[in-house]
Amino acid sequence: MGFTYPAAPMQSSRADRPSLGWLAPLAVGLVVVTGIGFRLHARSDLWLDEALTVNISKLPVGQLLKQLRHDGHPPLYYLLLHGWMKVFGSGDEAVRLLSGLFGLLTIPLFWVAARRYGGRDTAVAGLVLLSTSPFAVRYSTEARMYSLVILLVVAGWLAVRWALDDPRLGRLATVAVLSGALALTHYWAFYLLAALGVVLLIQWRRGNPAALAVALAIVAGGVLFVPWLPSFLAQAKHTGTPWGRPVTPATMLAVTFSDFGGGAKGEAQMLGVLLVLLLLFGVLGRALDRFRVELDLRTHPHARAEVLLVIGTFALACLASYASQAAFASRYTAVVLPLVLLVAAFGVTMLMDPRLRAALLVVVAVLGLIGTVRGWHEQRTQGGQIGRYITVNGKPGDVIGFCPDQLGPSTLRYVPADRQGLAFPKATDAHLVDWVDYAKRNEAGDPKAFAALLDKDAGQHTVWIVWAPGYRTLDIKCELLADAEKQLRPGGTPVVVQAATFEHAWLYQYGPVPPR
Repeated sequence: MGFTYPAAPMQSSRADRPSLGWLAPLAVGLVVVTGIGFRLHARSDLWLDEALTVNISKLPVGQLLKQLRHDGHPPLYYLLLHGWMKVFGSGDEAVRLLSGLFGLLTIPLFWVAARRYGGRDTAVAGLVLLSTSPFAVRYSTEARMYSLVILLVVAGWLAVRWALDDPRLGRLATVAVLSGALALTHYWAFYLLAALGVVLLIQWRRGNPAALAVALAIVAGGVLFVPWLPSFLAQAKHTGTPWGRPVTPATMLAVTFSDFGGGAKGEAQMLGVLLVLLLLFGVLGRALDRFRVELDLRTHPHARAEVLLVIGTFALACLASYASQAAFASRYTAVVLPLVLLVAAFGVTMLMDPRLRAALLVVVAVLGLIGTVRGWHEQRTQGGQIGRYITVNGKPGDVIGFCPDQLGPSTLRYVPADRQGLAFPKATDAHLVDWVDYAKRNEAGDPKAFAALLDKDAGQHTVWIVWAPGYRTLDIKCELLADAEKQLRPGGTPVVVQAATFEHAWLYQYGPVPPR
């Protein structure tokens, strides 16, 4: 998290700095307020991962923990959301507000971390980078654990730094609790904590006795994970990530920095490149005067530890991904985002002229806010559109078939409970997704048998089929299902066509069968 550093980077005296007066703090304040506003609201309906998370978190605690064995995630966020919904309800805004709260708490904590890391100028740059980060804003508006991950990493960085300064028992206990909490929030924490352990041991071998105490505190934090270990082993054996494939290290890095910038758009990629350049400034840069920066390939001692943590986390993730054939999603890299932004903010201070630094931060903020606005405006799923169509045009007793089952949670969230949702291939409750042996179960599925089951259960009511092509493990079975149902019932016409949303689908309607 943090380490003992040499003196802070060279700063010009106030007499050498052209003053920006009251304009700079006002601009930074507006940027922060804007970032806070975007963290508290999202226009999109809940997509699969969010809706599924909410459905699991609604369950009684015993059932919740049991269901997670079929899902593939650790329990801390789900338990927190469970308690949160008991107080604030399960509406879209309510369930997302917990992540928004984590995002808000991260901002002042990151200011403290960045100030300790590189002084006031680094803290100001860090505040702008984090407040306008499309990635941080996105996951502050999703009912998922990634905003909590970012908060825990920032808190962990500070806890490690304080423990290295003075390894008293209370500070070491804080490191242990935060390490355990991070592992119980997302499994990519293992890679970060392992990389941190290696860096701490290197520090210890170089004569820093406090580093060993901190490393042992991280190991002690693993005790918090022990009760969850049987569930983790079951998940590792039977769930995995059947929805995707491993990627190369180059692809992992390219996708990560593109998504840190806000996605696949041009401005997002520009921001991603700018973050990489700022990282290089932070690692290699040495300010000579107001207008000159020297690049030293021996690297800057001030940034080595954080960069080693980022590199180590990615390296371990790549190795584990290929060993287990696990897929990659950029949201997992929430565990390194604070470290990337910390070093990037430090890189900004290599520009010693305040006017140049301000101009650079304006560019960063504008690019970040463009990506943030796009993410805020984006509809992430058609689930709400399809669910509302079924609600308005259907009747109680209708049966809805989902192929794949992954389309169920986000659609049924907007459908009354008097309609039945069944998931291909086993006619399971479509509010949940069972990832256990997922590929084998789908490969064994019979579209004709499932179509017949929908027809029988619906009786004189309407059958609806929500389906989408291209999902791994299903080949063309969803298309075959739609055709098979057409042989049993009139209709089979698309009433909602798939759109250009992240999670898209077709909705087919099959009318009631005439009395026989």
